[in-house]
Amino acid sequence: MLNKQLLFTALAPAIWGTTYLVTTEFLPPDRPLLAAVIRALPAGLLLVALTRRLPKGDWWWRSLVLGTLNIGAFLALLFVAAYRLPGGVAATLGALQPLLVAGLSTGLLGERLTRRTVLAGIAGVAGVSLLVLQSTARLDAIGVAAAAGGAVVMATGVVLSKRWTSPAPLLATTGWQLVAGGLVLVPVALAVEGAPPASLSGANLAGYAYLALVGAAFAYALWFRGIRALSATHVTFLGLLSPVVATLLGWLVLGQRLTPWQLLGAAIVLAAVVVAQRRPLGRTGADNYQPLTTAHRATDAEMV
Repeated sequence: MLNKQLLFTALAPAIWGTTYLVTTEFLPPDRPLLAAVIRALPAGLLLVALTRRLPKGDWWWRSLVLGTLNIGAFLALLFVAAYRLPGGVAATLGALQPLLVAGLSTGLLGERLTRRTVLAGIAGVAGVSLLVLQSTARLDAIGVAAAAGGAVVMATGVVLSKRWTSPAPLLATTGWQLVAGGLVLVPVALAVEGAPPASLSGANLAGYAYLALVGAAFAYALWFRGIRALSATHVTFLGLLSPVVATLLGWLVLGQRLTPWQLLGAAIVLAAVVVAQRRPLGRTGADNYQPLTTAHRATDAEMV
């Protein structure tokens, strides 16, 4: 069960690793906020329509907060970074997220910050950096700031998602967050980028459809399912798989050169992910995986 849960959760960052390729090859240029809106809002509305569940009580404002952190602010910053930086550069700054989550989890979730977690987090950043050091691409101050900000808001969203576990079905809460994040982005996108293009190509539409259905609805459902069942720190280490996938796609699809140093970096990242998942012997508590409750098991059937 544990390995299966990890594999399902790991699919989410693997899918997100395709974002850089889709953004640069299929989407219209210089419209990162429009891409973020189209990715989040239609997917959220679809999930809400399918589940026919609306938030109740505190979950109205909690959905807004989580949707802003996990979806709205994060996707805006992600697409800005994706347009202004190579995927690997953005991913290096994003690789700081496990360390940020580990620190926040200590204060908000009572998880113990272990030496193993810190060392794995540092190794993860180093491994992702090796994937980038062989790149000749430029750095951009706005892109760097966006990537770093995305790591911070996503880390906060992950920890709060673990702290605030919704009693509603998984797909419903995922839909609420996607809708909230999309609605937060709409006025920002209109103010910054203006109205959407009058026409879109078939490639544009295919790219947007992929990001909405696969990159948002499906991937976020897997991600939030993992947060419900596993330690927040353990889940966020799986996010290091995203730059590995992005780099491999650059090699396989775009014909980019893959050097021995990049292969070493990928190996270090994978090792960091594996080491971070190991539980200390004889330990039980908040820093271990949490079993699925009966209510959570019920939501598993919805995803089959």
